Amino acid sequence: MNDLAKLHIAVLMGGWAAEREVSLMSGSAIADALEAKGHRVTRIDMDRDVATHIAAAAPDVVFNALHGVPGEDGSVQGMLDLMGVPYTHSGLATSVIAIDKQLTKQALVPAGIPMPGGRIVRSEDLFAADPLPRPYVLKPVNEGSSVGVAIVTDESDYGQPIARDATGPWQDFAQLLAEPFVRGREMTTAVVDTPDGPRALGVTELVIANGWYDYEHKYTEGQTDHICPAEIPDDIARLCHQYALTAHKVLGCRGISRTDYRWDDSQGEDGLFVLETNTQPGMTALSLAPEQAKAAGIEFGDLLEMIVAAALEDADG
Repeated sequence: MNDLAKLHIAVLMGGWAAEREVSLMSGSAIADALEAKGHRVTRIDMDRDVATHIAAAAPDVVFNALHGVPGEDGSVQGMLDLMGVPYTHSGLATSVIAIDKQLTKQALVPAGIPMPGGRIVRSEDLFAADPLPRPYVLKPVNEGSSVGVAIVTDESDYGQPIARDATGPWQDFAQLLAEPFVRGREMTTAVVDTPDGPRALGVTELVIANGWYDYEHKYTEGQTDHICPAEIPDDIARLCHQYALTAHKVLGCRGISRTDYRWDDSQGEDGLFVLETNTQPGMTALSLAPEQAKAAGIEFGDLLEMIVAAALEDADG
């Protein structure tokens, strides 16, 4: 983008969520790129006095580079709304819904998006009996980056039923979402708001040598191969684009989002399932959204300016 005025942008990063280090990496990359585009940047590592820091900086717009709670769940969004400060990414209502995996299902499945079934379970109940037939997935309801996720199989060493001394997400969360494990290939599609409307950037397949796409594989170089564009049939690519665009619109996402899938290629179109939609995808050197944007001909700095422009347009509207 060449028509965005030079702005004072506060990049909000860090915080105290489980994804703090990822947020710091994203924030640093974002700040450097925005400065390279000629913007004045104030870096803010969020603490409990964050409102005071933002008020003192008095930026034109806040670039929200936080991940997890409270930067992605509506808390920071509500604070910035009250302060009257424009900010990037999704607003309060969208953030509340999208961070909650069960609320996301309730919004997207009626819109025609296939998602795995499942139910909320008390961690305490796991020690009495499995909530679903194995294999199944246990995940915190409102965390990202695969934080706290466990795949329970007949071969796993958690015990049958899960033993109290086993190590897993049930240690840190009173409630978890239990879902059937969807076999197949891991894929993702980013959507960015453009002057012509939301645009699906492409499809990336994530090929993991060992294990699955957990936190370590996401943020450790060399752990995962990104195939971009994914080597998949055209009809599956079209469906990925369609589901990602539908999720972006139904949830009311702004600026950018990223929708993740599992695809059982032996089942064709019936084997494609949406796992979740991330309203604040990572912007690190290993992150998927910037990589897809580059493959689509959008450089990192231009992508950031598109996200900022969407925030300012929404504030003006």
